Amino acid sequence: MQDFKKLHVWHKAHALALSIDRLTKRIKDKHYASFRAQLFRAALSIPANIAEGRRRKTEKDFLNFLNIAAGSSSELESHLMFARDTSIIDEREFKSLVTQTIEVRKMLYALIKRVAASNGSAPQAERRGPPAGSS
Repeated sequence: MQDFKKLHVWHKAHALALSIDRLTKRIKDKHYASFRAQLFRAALSIPANIAEGRRRKTEKDFLNFLNIAAGSSSELESHLMFARDTSIIDEREFKSLVTQTIEVRKMLYALIKRVAASNGSAPQAERRGPPAGSS
């Protein structure tokens, strides 16, 4: 498998994790200790899963790790919304960080699509709402 450091999405995800690290170091309130840790873990999970998946033996395994990284990006976005809504960060910082997060997620989905196509399999579809026919 290819070296993960050659993937542009890994570099973007790594830069995002560094930005989140700087943010978490500014959150001093003990009340937010578990949130701070969860925010950091979600951000760090994205480049870590890209790297781990890239070293796996099969493209199917790589796809699985890319999907986990994409899920972590959604988790991070949710945490950033909480941080904004509780005034941990201001709107400007929120917009900057959430824009980076969405950019990484879009890059992940594009890579998932490419890897799945080269592997002859369909990418996992994102679920939106309840299954058809359910009430």
